[in-house]
Amino acid sequence: MNDFENRSNEMYLMNEDLARAQMCERLGEAQEQRRGRQLAMARRLSRRAERAAAQARLAVARSL
Repeated sequence: MNDFENRSNEMYLMNEDLARAQMCERLGEAQEQRRGRQLAMARRLSRRAERAAAQARLAVARSL
């Protein structure tokens, strides 16, 4: 019976380790997705700022 309990405990611990590893992997993937979205948003905002600056320069040039 003791051997069975040891094996049962080992299986439980293996399943727990597997679940922990999968959770860590999913957390890593979520962080990568967040970084990707943040980078895309930063690029969009940068292009928007560049367009606004160009429009401002054009408005100044037209007013002279």
